[in-house]
Amino acid sequence: MKNRHLIALDLDGTLLTDKKEISSRTKQTVFKAMDEGHIVIIATGRPHRASIEYYHELGLKTPMVNFNGALIHHPTDKKWDVLHNPMPIRTARQIIEASYDLDVHNILAEIMDEVYMEQYDEKVIELFQQSKNDPPFTIGNLKHNLKEDPTSLLIYPKEDDILKLRNHLTEYHAELIEHRRWGTPYNVIEIVKKGINKAVGLQKIAHYFDISKENIIAFGDEDNDLEMIDYAGVGVAMGNAIDELKQVADHVTDTNEEDGIGIFLNSYLRLSSF
Repeated sequence: MKNRHLIALDLDGTLLTDKKEISSRTKQTVFKAMDEGHIVIIATGRPHRASIEYYHELGLKTPMVNFNGALIHHPTDKKWDVLHNPMPIRTARQIIEASYDLDVHNILAEIMDEVYMEQYDEKVIELFQQSKNDPPFTIGNLKHNLKEDPTSLLIYPKEDDILKLRNHLTEYHAELIEHRRWGTPYNVIEIVKKGINKAVGLQKIAHYFDISKENIIAFGDEDNDLEMIDYAGVGVAMGNAIDELKQVADHVTDTNEEDGIGIFLNSYLRLSSF
């Protein structure tokens, strides 16, 4: 196909409605775009286990970007070259130590689909366990339990300590890690290896499909989408996106509750049946 596009979809606040569903209009539009030869991928901060259900719902057969780019893999093609970029365990342990000093609510470490958790917390488990098939959490002292380089660290600080923690991470670990704050209501600080973001995954997948940068359409709503929206030839911020993302984007579409993705793709790609 001559004018084939690569379409990258963030999940929360973008493809998904506030009820964590894909609206039927957006789903049908995505199907139509694929029917016409365009390539659709998911690029999310979520781990594989929390995004695979939506991957199958859209009938995708493409690589996927998880953990904001720390894991780039192909769920249905085991021969595809997996890129896993965890942070050094030594750095992770230093950050865990600093978090102890700040007396944070909780700390989680993820190694691919395995979750290690400092303190037992029913609410956090509900948030992270998407299905009964998920591997059980390992609960207890993280400095002791963590034996491998983690894909990501998630820290739940007290609200008054968020700035202090982020300043500490920037001052002592900026050469090795990236840190971001999740949108409300979570107040979670997510930490991954330095230089890792969704644009890294997008670049690799676009190269794999031989699609030029100007033919990449990317949708997002939060600060973990900034690099991806900036990198894509056609960066689209949702109507509900943070202001910073809207400033970087080439276009602003309707919100995730108003079929923003479906409306934009239909118009921009001039999908025939619509």
